[in-house]
Amino acid sequence: MAAPEAAAAAGPGLLGVLWLVSVTVSAGPWGAVAAAAGGDETVKCEDLRMGQYVCRDPEINEATQEPVNCTNYTAHVSCYPAPNVTCKDFSGNETHFTGSEVGFFKTTSCRNVNGYSYRVAVALSLFLGWLGADRFYLGYPALGLLKFCTVGFCGIGSLIDFILISMQIVGPSDGTSYIIDYYGTRLTRLSITNETFRKTQKYP
Repeated sequence: MAAPEAAAAAGPGLLGVLWLVSVTVSAGPWGAVAAAAGGDETVKCEDLRMGQYVCRDPEINEATQEPVNCTNYTAHVSCYPAPNVTCKDFSGNETHFTGSEVGFFKTTSCRNVNGYSYRVAVALSLFLGWLGADRFYLGYPALGLLKFCTVGFCGIGSLIDFILISMQIVGPSDGTSYIIDYYGTRLTRLSITNETFRKTQKYP
């Protein structure tokens, strides 16, 4: 009977020690980490998920058919967080949005143009290609003169140039792009670089 009585007598003291240890741990550095991990920090607007914001179409320049703020092949469009979404806007201010305020700006690609129209180039190649007018227009005077003297290489060169220009393989000599309707058909060239992801091939 002595052992149970000793354990009962030591019970309140043991409970007190356990309570002291728990309070110390919760108030120590581990408790601070747990509190920080459990805290809710307001996210940046650009980190919102799809469906939590909408980006407007860029304003298009009628002359170039590219975004008006196109610089170094990059343009910016305004993005609006959905109503009742709270996030940090482009200025770093925590804002509760109603759907009509700009939350951040998203980058989009654009092209460098210099006045060469795709429609004009195709039309010249189709109707006056045998005179080299398409090559003169695109900035290739030597080839244009050669086509003029040979009547479009007897028609074969005119046909080849028409196909190449129509497929946007041959472009202006200064390296710029054709002026094509912003929502029109454009050629997108894909290339492989050192940063391109390559999936490992599996062979049976």
